[in-house]
Amino acid sequence: MAERMAVIYWDSSALLSYLFKDEHSDIIKEKARQKGFHLLTTLTIAEAYTVISRIQRENLLPEFVIDSLFDMLEAGPWSRLNIVPDNLALRELARKWPLRGSSLWHLATAKTLQHEFPELMILTLDRELARASKGESLRLCIRVK
Repeated sequence: MAERMAVIYWDSSALLSYLFKDEHSDIIKEKARQKGFHLLTTLTIAEAYTVISRIQRENLLPEFVIDSLFDMLEAGPWSRLNIVPDNLALRELARKWPLRGSSLWHLATAKTLQHEFPELMILTLDRELARASKGESLRLCIRVK
């Protein structure tokens, strides 16, 4: 029997750690090299664009670095998804877990995708999202401390 490919759902915290060097970047980049399907939602992409563009507006990095960040975002290993989480899942998960709006959206989207991809794992550095994901029987790609 053939082994199933990994399906990895990236949230914004993981993507930003991929783009910007931090204490988690090495493990995140290792996960990016893992064979399988790497999924980015339009929300994750929008949040990354927002951070990069704010840095650009505030002239915090040279323009060639900004261009490089946009290129990295475009050339990464991921597939882009235009998906809306299940409305009932949003409502139920909001009652169950004290999450920020974007984290709730990521959790509900991952749960929605889990119906189609039971092997789905979530890649996040957000402790609260990781805790809620684990509580919802979503496998985590990395252990968040």
